[in-house]
Amino acid sequence: MDSGIDGDLYRKVLGRYPTGVTLVTGMDGDEPLAMVIGSFVSVSMEPPLVGFLPGRNSNTWPRIQASGSFCINVLSDAQEDLANAFFRRGRDPWDGTGWVPAASGSPAIPSCLASIDCSIHEVVGAGDHLFVMGLITGLSYVDEGSPLVFLGGRYGQYRPMG
Repeated sequence: MDSGIDGDLYRKVLGRYPTGVTLVTGMDGDEPLAMVIGSFVSVSMEPPLVGFLPGRNSNTWPRIQASGSFCINVLSDAQEDLANAFFRRGRDPWDGTGWVPAASGSPAIPSCLASIDCSIHEVVGAGDHLFVMGLITGLSYVDEGSPLVFLGGRYGQYRPMG
């Protein structure tokens, strides 16, 4: 179905809305996996649900999905290099993360602002993406730091007003 909306215009307009940057992690056997995701959202407090939207063409999501669980790691504004490490080829992006297995076995990164361990609750088709809802099974956070923000194709940081 052609909506008549120009793709470049869509990206420019939606690029005006800031998002936080998360690393969605999971396991494929003994291999840790991760995807950088900006489409993370709180869904419900009762039951405790969160969600994110991987692309339908993702090679990583089906491997994480097969495990039945994932962990959302909320990146701080000091972790731009960590986010970028998962886009680069040639070196192990997990080097130096200090990840530990959450209760589900998915990688939790203690240096992140928060880690949200989840079992997969539901996966719904959403255009060229999937909407993944996770039932929260564990939570952790640190009291210091500010989130890494993405706006207009660039990373930035949150600064409180006043």
